[in-house]
Amino acid sequence: MFSTILIILLVIVAAVLIYAATRPNDFVTTRTATIKARPEAIFPLINDFRRWPEWSPYEKLDPGMRRTLSGSESGQGAAYSWEGNGKAGKGRMEIVKSVPSSLVALKLDFEKPFRANNSVDFTLTPSGDGTAVSWAMRGSRPFIAKLMGLFMNFDTLIGRDFEAGLANLKRLTEA
Repeated sequence: MFSTILIILLVIVAAVLIYAATRPNDFVTTRTATIKARPEAIFPLINDFRRWPEWSPYEKLDPGMRRTLSGSESGQGAAYSWEGNGKAGKGRMEIVKSVPSSLVALKLDFEKPFRANNSVDFTLTPSGDGTAVSWAMRGSRPFIAKLMGLFMNFDTLIGRDFEAGLANLKRLTEA
């Protein structure tokens, strides 16, 4: 009886591991909001890391987080490093491309709570009397992330933060 249960458990574990291995190697999480403001009003908030505390939901994860700005003041070459508690973690991001009022592209490297190298794009597109602002993150999914993804929806978790950040940008620029 015990050996039958053990074999069934091993088959279930093996099936879960095999299924996880078949999941996509890459991920993309994107959220978009329409903001009733011109791209020129929104762009400076994204293109300057000194302005991120005004709108980024990640800035509120740890009030004691250590932040270091380096490189350019804003735009391409501007860099931002942080180290905080377990929620905030540790990492660095750098603006690798900045097209006035239309695109801010970042290289995002996490060190803690896990290592990851992702790219982030903020795209601003005029839309009627406002601007469609898209926040997208792309990266690879190592096996452990694929396995964890079977039990939690990363798109929903990350997307919730993106939605909060976009709502903050909307509040700031529509006021």
